[in-house]
Amino acid sequence: MTELSFDRSNTGLLVVDPYNDFISEGGKIWPRIKAVAEANNCVPHMLEVLTAAREAKLRVFFAMHHRYRAGDYENWKYVAPIQRAAWHRKSFEFGTWGGEFRAEFAPVAGEVVASEHWCSSGFANTDLDLELKRHGIQRVIVIGLVAHTCIEATVRYAAELGYDVTVVNDAVADYSSEMMHAALEVNLPSYASAIVDTKETVAAIALTQAV
Repeated sequence: MTELSFDRSNTGLLVVDPYNDFISEGGKIWPRIKAVAEANNCVPHMLEVLTAAREAKLRVFFAMHHRYRAGDYENWKYVAPIQRAAWHRKSFEFGTWGGEFRAEFAPVAGEVVASEHWCSSGFANTDLDLELKRHGIQRVIVIGLVAHTCIEATVRYAAELGYDVTVVNDAVADYSSEMMHAALEVNLPSYASAIVDTKETVAAIALTQAV
């Protein structure tokens, strides 16, 4: 297996949906994620990768799900099941604690928050591709939530657009181990060039050299 390595000049970290509702105790979706997320230490690993990226001066991007606002979806002719669920739960409600970044993951100066995605892909109907290209990014390291929905959809779309993708397998979580298996071991190997753990990712980031 080829040793993992990154080039600071063209590699960015993509953090998907670090909302309180997903990854904080008291969040609306946390009870459904908790067992898997705690089993693989997802949140500490996400923070470890983010910290390593910041220390190595990798560019950091955030792909955030649409935050529920009153009136959303009400006049849509068709609403996808995943959107209907977010509508009913008022997931990541704008102006509430649940719709805020978990404090440790709040963007700092110079980091990019793409426009919010309405379904699962961080690229669909957003400016994420534009932001990555304008910053010279060709490779992305992906962490966040949820493995079989937003992570998988974003990684697939990234591959379609020509990005080289690394997924950090213990810095993502899902609603069940079966869903994690389907995403990380069945589907994503067709799209991600590397699916590795936090330890290997952080070591590679630490060795990053700009060309």
